[in-house]
Amino acid sequence: MFRPFGRGLLLCAALALAARCGAGATPIVPTNPTITTDTFTGQLTPNGAYTHQNAVHATGKVTATLTSVQPDATKTIGFSLGTVIGTTCQAVLANDAAVQTNVLTGTAQIGGSFCLRVYDVGSVTTDTGPFTYTVTVEHP
Repeated sequence: MFRPFGRGLLLCAALALAARCGAGATPIVPTNPTITTDTFTGQLTPNGAYTHQNAVHATGKVTATLTSVQPDATKTIGFSLGTVIGTTCQAVLANDAAVQTNVLTGTAQIGGSFCLRVYDVGSVTTDTGPFTYTVTVEHP
């Protein structure tokens, strides 16, 4: 007669302890990675290209902005984002008709060596002198 009562009491005690577990524990909230901004500048000549390398330290959004093309901001040039494989910049995102203020956005699945390539697509001429460019890259 007391067995069912004893089992019920034991079950209630176990449930009370289980409900208490984790009470007062502070949940762990992930922190966002620090965003780094790299600025790359250079000069383009006809049929020229330039590759810049940078390190991405965590996963997350990577954004490259063509912030300046001088002396003519309306000239189209090419720029791409990619990963470094050996000594080669393997393009992952590219815009072959970029003008000043154009943006490339991607997501780094892992940290590692990334690259930015800026290149002439046939619009750079020497009649106005060398073309200079500035690209900013924001990444984790």
